[in-house]
Amino acid sequence: MKKELYIGVMSGTSLDAIDISLCAINKSSFKVVASKEYPYDEELKASVLKMISQNISLKEFGETDYRLGMMYVDAIRKFLKEFSLNTKNITAIGLHGQTIWHEPKSDYPFSLQIGNASLVAKQTGIDVVSDFRSGDIALGGEGAPFAPVFHKEMFSTLGKKTAILNLGGIANLTILQGGMLGYDLGPANILLDIWIKKNKNKKFDKDSKWAREGSVDFGLLSRFLDEDFFSKKAPKSTGRELFNEEWLELKLTNFSTKAQDVQRTLLELSVSIIAKEVKKYEIELLLACGGGANNAYLIELLAQKLDGIKVCTTDKFGVNGDFLEAMAFAYFAYKRISNEELHLKSVTGASRNGILGAVYAAD
Repeated sequence: MKKELYIGVMSGTSLDAIDISLCAINKSSFKVVASKEYPYDEELKASVLKMISQNISLKEFGETDYRLGMMYVDAIRKFLKEFSLNTKNITAIGLHGQTIWHEPKSDYPFSLQIGNASLVAKQTGIDVVSDFRSGDIALGGEGAPFAPVFHKEMFSTLGKKTAILNLGGIANLTILQGGMLGYDLGPANILLDIWIKKNKNKKFDKDSKWAREGSVDFGLLSRFLDEDFFSKKAPKSTGRELFNEEWLELKLTNFSTKAQDVQRTLLELSVSIIAKEVKKYEIELLLACGGGANNAYLIELLAQKLDGIKVCTTDKFGVNGDFLEAMAFAYFAYKRISNEELHLKSVTGASRNGILGAVYAAD
């Protein structure tokens, strides 16, 4: 059976880069052809963060949506040129978009991603599949995380005692035993990035170099852990609408902890919430992916807490963890174009599985 080419585009909660993967897919196989990371425009990042944290005008909203769409367009065009790709050979682009607000369990549930999929389709000349979360929320689901469906597709042959840990801005866990279960755990990199940006004007703490200079403040850790989301049962999902600078500053009230100790304690928070959840299951192998998987100290600390469980990256099994989510959205675009359901209800709590994603035509 002939494989079709799909492009997956992902810019996650961390807003650190645009990940693009080209994948060849048919009903029986999935192959990554090429992947590349492109920088996230810093001025646009500031606008997106302002949109999340402050009241803005409809004009600002529309302009940011357009600018983000053009940032995707520019990255896709560079990708097409670099890998000598003809747009006529690409079936569709799977575009997650940038999440601005995620509130699936309010009186009026919704999840909002921007990035102007129509603009991306018209400017690239390739059909775009986007707005994946809305359909699941319409079915009563959380609308996230989506990654567990793809994790099962890629790693189910490793056995039921395998779990996949995605370490982006938010950590989410996929459990393959008992069918499939997946949910968000809480902050992975998001608070660490916020704190080092505020104190050192750096995008992230590479290999936890700054965190290593500090010590865990267990009183502060206890306050961090005093958050309702951590005790909430799955299905559950979260993002910057909860874990943000305002949340962090509130938790730091009346603490005079050194800045590097706060960084080390935030790292301990991420490791602690992950270890606690993993220990609930009969896991023998934990595969980490996402930007946090490149943080050797985080992985080392996690392995110490999970003594007896092998902790390594998905790269060890031939899957580049930096591009796993971009690959996933190429796969989700394939599923939508093929009019196939995504089996998400066991993850999100939706009333049933559904065909998810809206198609934005290039023509």
